[in-house]
Amino acid sequence: MFTLNCKGKLLVVDKPIVMGIINATPDSFYTGSRHSGPNAILQQAEKMISEGATIVDIGGQSTRPGSEPITAEEELKRVIAGIEIVHTKFPETCISIDTYYSRVAKEAVEAGASVINDISGGSMDEKMIPLVASLHVPYVLMHMQGTPRTMQQSANYGNVTKEVFDFFLQKKEQLKQAGINDIILDPGFGFGKTIAHNFELLRNLSIFKMQDCPLLLGVSRKSTICKTLGITAGEALNGSTVLHTIGLLNGATILRVHDVKEAKEAIQLVMACKGDG
Repeated sequence: MFTLNCKGKLLVVDKPIVMGIINATPDSFYTGSRHSGPNAILQQAEKMISEGATIVDIGGQSTRPGSEPITAEEELKRVIAGIEIVHTKFPETCISIDTYYSRVAKEAVEAGASVINDISGGSMDEKMIPLVASLHVPYVLMHMQGTPRTMQQSANYGNVTKEVFDFFLQKKEQLKQAGINDIILDPGFGFGKTIAHNFELLRNLSIFKMQDCPLLLGVSRKSTICKTLGITAGEALNGSTVLHTIGLLNGATILRVHDVKEAKEAIQLVMACKGDG
């Protein structure tokens, strides 16, 4: 069991939970996740919450392989009004801001977000870690080799599981020293990893339970599924559910997904199989 202090609201995680993905972007890899404007963001958040999402993760910048970065100003235009309207309508729901800009993170938390999801682990904005510590919100620490623009050009590891594990050990100590207490670990599937690396991490996911932090699994509709099966992201729901099930059996705590209903069903069935339903 884990507890997360989401800006004064205590989130007790005694079984796996779902984080629903809402991309306020025109270019995210899965077209079904694109929701432009506050009303569209609210409509999708309402759907995800009704289907059982514990957290909704709102992001204004695509970080798919090869993507070009946008400015913090543009990102703010895409997400802040949406966060405000979702927080007003669903004040008890935890909202996560998906950003590597400290300015966006700060304004998002002021608008109602209570979790910061940073793909860069603080490496793309030196102000991010001190900011998270000052805001006293949970931080999703993700592993990424390179940057979104370059990360798939030369993904190279001697032992991917060991290197990601050691990265978490080192960064967790840095975060603790900075004053960040609630840390969620994300191995960063697809972020500077080959398909083989992703499957190896998934097989070895249970090893990361030794770090005593919630484990976030982000494989929904990603290219590992699409390239392995020869399908598009739009056809990858079943494949996503299969990998979510494997992840749950190996210790995943949070499923970050495009399809909340199906992820909740996977959790329910895995828990029943384990006798915890």
